[in-house]
Amino acid sequence: MTRTPATSATATPDTTDTATPGDTASPRLTALSHGGGCGCKIAPDILAKLMRNALPSGPFPQLMVGTRTADDAAVYRLNDDQALIATTDFFMPIVDDPYDFGRIAATNALSDVYAMGGRPIMALALVGMPLKTLPHDTIAAILAGGASVCQAAGIPIAGGHSIDSVEPIYGLAVMGLAHPDQIKRNDQARAGDALILSKPLGVGVLSAALKKNRLDAAGYQALIDSTTRLNTPGTQLAALPAVHALTDVTGFGLLGHTLEMCRGAGLRAKIDYAALPWLAAAPALVREGIQTGASARNWHACQANIALDAGLPPEAQALLTDPQTSGGLLIACHPDAADAILALLRAEGFPHTARIGRMQAGEPGIQVS
Repeated sequence: MTRTPATSATATPDTTDTATPGDTASPRLTALSHGGGCGCKIAPDILAKLMRNALPSGPFPQLMVGTRTADDAAVYRLNDDQALIATTDFFMPIVDDPYDFGRIAATNALSDVYAMGGRPIMALALVGMPLKTLPHDTIAAILAGGASVCQAAGIPIAGGHSIDSVEPIYGLAVMGLAHPDQIKRNDQARAGDALILSKPLGVGVLSAALKKNRLDAAGYQALIDSTTRLNTPGTQLAALPAVHALTDVTGFGLLGHTLEMCRGAGLRAKIDYAALPWLAAAPALVREGIQTGASARNWHACQANIALDAGLPPEAQALLTDPQTSGGLLIACHPDAADAILALLRAEGFPHTARIGRMQAGEPGIQVS
């Protein structure tokens, strides 16, 4: 579905009357939130400190994947043939078009199930909306956008929860299924594995440009095309023994999520900067000074484990830590299978898929050259 960026001017919120269906004056969604998309995430170093003593301890033998490796979703073994995948994701608007915002948020939430190698079966909607600020038809369009993605994925939105909040928030809790033997964790990469990325980078940069009215129609369409493409190949990749580890690249940027993979496996990643795929105009926009605050937070969290070659362009650091919303799958696979996996992803509608590096023995960290 082709849509164009919302262009309504920012309005002063009305704090006296509740907006009603049919209202036409609506503020820009991105003007109502302090951050957008997965750029809203708490930085990984701060999150680790917050959760250090917040999680229950004890034996849970059926819990196959929990919080230990910062994986994409929790996995609970139901029986010898089925494992339940459970995840949740929600955030503030990354775009102004309400329908597109709903689509992006739902696609992003479903991605965690695909990134574990599973198949979604059901979702619950998580809704927080400023009812005195946003017209009700705008809120309805957000929900409709999310529902359209779930319909495309072949699953119902079977319920959920809603609150009246200061900022607009939308997302899903998603359940999925997989065979226990085909769960793809983020910590099982092997030395020598090829690294493949299925979507182009630069979502945070383009969303920042949109907020500053610096993104043209072509850039917006590239943003929407990428962030609303479901990572359905994850289910197929789960059946391939040559795929050793899988995750999706979201709010911590390429470096942050690759570093999680490295730490889990006790390996070092080598990334070829020239091989990285970018959304239209993202590098040029960074050179013009457009980036998100989350990029700096991401760099602060991971810089001790990152080595950037001196020959990289000056915008490299900001791009490598750019927070991705509904980003691509990062795949660690046997190098002999890389070409077949690239072909599979391109055949499934991921034309920007690229082999971006490899895993190797060494202290956990990343070398970018």
